[in-house]
Amino acid sequence: MFSKGTELTGTTIHFILLGFPTRPAFQLFLFFVFLAAYLLTLLENALIILAIRSDGQLHKPMYFFLSNLSFLEMWYVTVISPKMLGDFLSHDKTISFNGCMTQLYFFVTFVCTEYILLAVMAFDRHVAICNPLRYPVIMTNQLCGTLAAGCWLCGLVTAMIKMVFIARLHYCGTPHINHYFCDISPLLNVSCEDSSQAELVDFFLALMVIAVPLCVVVASYATILSTIIRIPSTQGRQKAFSTCASHLTVVILFYSTTLFTYARPKLMYAYNSNKAVSVLYTVIVPLLNPIIYCLRNREVKAALKKTILCKGSGPGEDVALRN
Repeated sequence: MFSKGTELTGTTIHFILLGFPTRPAFQLFLFFVFLAAYLLTLLENALIILAIRSDGQLHKPMYFFLSNLSFLEMWYVTVISPKMLGDFLSHDKTISFNGCMTQLYFFVTFVCTEYILLAVMAFDRHVAICNPLRYPVIMTNQLCGTLAAGCWLCGLVTAMIKMVFIARLHYCGTPHINHYFCDISPLLNVSCEDSSQAELVDFFLALMVIAVPLCVVVASYATILSTIIRIPSTQGRQKAFSTCASHLTVVILFYSTTLFTYARPKLMYAYNSNKAVSVLYTVIVPLLNPIIYCLRNREVKAALKKTILCKGSGPGEDVALRN
């Protein structure tokens, strides 16, 4: 995929990921901790997808986007975790140039896609609460499919543009990447040529991918809160807010942790603090997201109980997307 980049790097055919430099006994402990987190993340998200597909009551735009988020996060953690787990058990922490670029490409794709998908989910909640009567007309199957496809397309294109500038940089010898996976800033720091152009493109695209969706999220929830405040009954306000509380929690967790890392220039990059923050959004947040949606959403909890107990939804239930 990036063979041309390999030629441009001269003698560099692989990198060394420094990961978490600790004693062997603690490396084994970290292996089991991160393995448990990885397997639980896959299981949780797979159960949510299965529950949404099998329960006709969840065939709504809100849960259609949630299943996309769960599918995304299964691949999101899979891009990083297997290599990281292998490094915990091995003294050889090398990764090939093509392997590094491929990991980076898909990781950036999934991060960018999640930013935009969370904004789309905020827009969906905005329409549902602020325009409930028009919700079925606005959030049609066709629009939901188009929005989901647009999220993935934007992620793929953004990642490709970044990779065009990063993969052609020159790396000397066997660079040591002070991280546990191939990320943009560590790669820019080990380049032995001027990376200012790649850094500028990365910074501009990061701001675009973060700022535009963030504006959509803020505008959507400002309107949602304004609408909720005008609801006369306390019960009505609580019901309206409960439909978006879990999504708002997920947005705050994901945006706050990734914004710290990706909305900064290379010179502001702090390795040690960044590794700790990276664990939050690559391991902890994907693990917590399904739990947050389950704890705050009765429909999802009920569907998961049916799925786990192997109880079908019944052949007569509608399986089309509806509000």
